[in-house]
Amino acid sequence: MDVLSDVVAAMRTGEPRSARVEWYGPWGQRFLPAPGGGFQVILQGSCWLIPREGEPVALGVGDVVFMPRGHDHALADHPSTPLAEAACDPQDGTWSAQRYAAASVGLPPDGTGPATVTGPATVTLCGAYQLDPSRAHPLLRDVPDVLHLPARLGRHPEIRAAVELLGGELERPRLGADTVVPALLDMLLLFILRAWFDQPRPPAGEQGPAHGWAAALGDRAVSAALDAVHRAPDAPWTVESLAARGGLSRAAFAKRFAATVGRPPLGYLTWWRMTTAARLLRETDSPLSSVAERVGYGSEFAFANAFKREYGLAPGRYRRGGTGRRD
Repeated sequence: MDVLSDVVAAMRTGEPRSARVEWYGPWGQRFLPAPGGGFQVILQGSCWLIPREGEPVALGVGDVVFMPRGHDHALADHPSTPLAEAACDPQDGTWSAQRYAAASVGLPPDGTGPATVTGPATVTLCGAYQLDPSRAHPLLRDVPDVLHLPARLGRHPEIRAAVELLGGELERPRLGADTVVPALLDMLLLFILRAWFDQPRPPAGEQGPAHGWAAALGDRAVSAALDAVHRAPDAPWTVESLAARGGLSRAAFAKRFAATVGRPPLGYLTWWRMTTAARLLRETDSPLSSVAERVGYGSEFAFANAFKREYGLAPGRYRRGGTGRRD
């Protein structure tokens, strides 16, 4: 797979969850931390995002907010509106059982008395992805705690299309929804990440050197090497062969790769091989010899030593439920 697809596959631990909610003012709602990444999309009306830290953010129709680390936050019709306590806990079994839902909220924040409608409904699409932070790919570390993608004419048509399809499936569930909704949620996540990495950034030299994963994926030589490693982690890659992918000399490539990715080329190759091996150990019954071969090790002994250096556990013990360490 390509780099971005691999990032999601490496971190995923379960199915995403989503809900379409109609809000009637005045309203304010807290959202507890989610076990992974969370998002909010404004389908109709407007509201304010109240993040864990920082100033409230005005949101309008089509705006998307993504929180890659699942921080707690709140939404409200106005920053001064009292906030109701969270209606569900993403950490408990009840939330996990309710994978996809639609709801209307029209009571005052204290939950008493009749619903008070003071204006048109705000409709949001909210959800969370179950992502294990201990398996985090460094690519996601560059994404801010709150990523706001404002709606602009002609911008992010893929996101708008995914949101429209997802909102329709949640509002009017039909046959096949259990397959369609998770696929649309995965699609939305990838489109959000694409949009972030496609955002214009100043060239190197204007605000310091270009570095980080946005720079890495935007650099033809580094991106070509990363794509090669992710598509064939078992290949006998060398710095020279990876440099050739991008048409650079060995020295120039090694310097550029380390500056953007944060690891030397072969260091990243080993790290990704071990990350891939850990996923195979968790999710398949393949014998250790097969796992070793699939990540480029001809010797099970050499593979076991490399794996233990990365995780602090032998592969067999890791498969039996050990957690080990992650750098």
